[in-house]
Amino acid sequence: MDNVNIWVNPMVNLFKPSMKIIFVVICVGDYVVIGAKIPRETKKLMDELGIKPGPLIRRAVNEEIRRRLLSRLEEEARELSSELPYISDEEIAELIREDRGR
Repeated sequence: MDNVNIWVNPMVNLFKPSMKIIFVVICVGDYVVIGAKIPRETKKLMDELGIKPGPLIRRAVNEEIRRRLLSRLEEEARELSSELPYISDEEIAELIREDRGR
């Protein structure tokens, strides 16, 4: 357990000063444990239906990362296309023919 780090950060609850909130982040090697608050009824339904939150959260996070990266690339492509000079279809065809001839 040499590569396990645990941080506990007690904080005073601003709404109820007598109650403390504790945030825990656990790092194990290259992984980090994250959590999410969900309604009690949702958790109950997940248990009844046999839904494991880990794979579901990982899939949702990966899909959101993919969506945002694609969005960023589309924006960069739009910016670059406005900066590039217009190239006619004939010129593109000629460049392809030249490249095939090599």
